[in-house]
Amino acid sequence: MNIKALRAFRATLSEGSLVAASEILHLSQPAVSRLITGLEAELKLTLFDRSGRNLTPTPEGLAFYKEAGRILDNLDEVPRIAAEIKAGRTETLRIVTMPRIAQSLSAPAVARFMQENPSTNVNLDVRARREAGKWLAGREYDIGIGALPVDHPGIVSKPLFRVKAQAVLPAGHPLSSRSHLTADDLAGEPVIRLMHGLLLRDQLDDFFRSAGVTPRQTCEVAASQLACALVAEGAGVTIADELVAAQVASANLTLVPVAPERWMTFGLLYPVSESGSKTLPLFEKALFDVVNELAQQSETLEPTN
Repeated sequence: MNIKALRAFRATLSEGSLVAASEILHLSQPAVSRLITGLEAELKLTLFDRSGRNLTPTPEGLAFYKEAGRILDNLDEVPRIAAEIKAGRTETLRIVTMPRIAQSLSAPAVARFMQENPSTNVNLDVRARREAGKWLAGREYDIGIGALPVDHPGIVSKPLFRVKAQAVLPAGHPLSSRSHLTADDLAGEPVIRLMHGLLLRDQLDDFFRSAGVTPRQTCEVAASQLACALVAEGAGVTIADELVAAQVASANLTLVPVAPERWMTFGLLYPVSESGSKTLPLFEKALFDVVNELAQQSETLEPTN
């Protein structure tokens, strides 16, 4: 694979033209064009639509860009890695976290770990559950943190904590004073749910389906944080947990446990047959410490170890 051709492709797509790409790469426009044409021939993909005056990325081109961009980002890190090896600082812990717990759990755990281990570098990435599993199985990371279960032959998991599912309502909602809420209670409310293929969407759908209830109106979004933000704006209600809701201004939301009681489990994910970083046990300890502190302040979160 021609790395220069990959760089030419990325620059052309991100900058929007051969002219801009050629300036960044210090190459002529024909040279950039030849590199991209050669890459298309090697990949047997049409990366750009050339029917108009400008190059427009095709769906294949956009899909390839999404994957190849990470490879090039890693290559760009080579000089830094070499410099750190030369300086004797080579230990790096690679972490991927799912968005639902990135701010409330992963960030404080990483901060604590860095304070206690100042000689270790940390790479912290945030990826959707379906993407995180793929990259973790490919050994891009030492450890993942996210919702369980994760069914992938290249990943092993260990439960970390569980948190009670709750109905998330706008502050001052007529149902906000209830001790618990059933699917029937929420049947007349607009429901904000996640898009198909996401675990929280499956959990929400099962909550209503098991009670034989069809919500009056629905809105689908791509992230649970966005669902809670819409609830805070008065757009409807959703089912989530306190860690997700904590990422939205608490004064605008009210959380009420659902009935029958439901729990959401989160855990640690590891690549199969991967020893990982030597500092991994130290990061695990930081995580468990943060979980225990959260549990002491919460009635809906319980450590599982």
